[in-house]
Amino acid sequence: MLSGSKVGLRARHEDDIPVLQAELHDDVVNHSRSDTRPWRPITPGSKHSRLIVDDTEEGHVPFSVVELDSGTLVGSAVLWNIDNHNRSAHIGLGLLPSCRGKGYGTDVVAVLCRYAFVVRGLHRLQIETLSDNTAMLRSAERNGFVREGVLRSAAWVMGEFLDEVLLGLLVQDWKPDARG
Repeated sequence: MLSGSKVGLRARHEDDIPVLQAELHDDVVNHSRSDTRPWRPITPGSKHSRLIVDDTEEGHVPFSVVELDSGTLVGSAVLWNIDNHNRSAHIGLGLLPSCRGKGYGTDVVAVLCRYAFVVRGLHRLQIETLSDNTAMLRSAERNGFVREGVLRSAAWVMGEFLDEVLLGLLVQDWKPDARG
């Protein structure tokens, strides 16, 4: 397990899937705001759930996020679109509704950065998030990410186009203790 100050990132357990599906995926609005793919219902226990981990997929590393003190599942995190040639990847996370606003997001981003830069040897990380997602913007910026641009009307969310903010962090600009 990879540990931060508040959370740990560990392998996805089978028991995590129904919780993540109910709390994150089945909430159509939440899913539409956090995933570029259109929402569709998935039968509980389906082998086609997007939450099931394919350990052979090298370019996509999903984690379950747990609270360090209790071991309670608090969300999901991912390093995705890993490009080993250009040494870059994207990061994303989703916290259960009851676990938001507790500083877990900032800690998750910090742990993902450490994993990407130290363990995987990557050079660049990128985040795309909706322009009104202040929690993710704050978590990213507290970890040293810089706003690189706005993708105007780039996300179709519940019947309207929304802007996305593009943030980047280079390994040489990363400061492991920069979070605040």
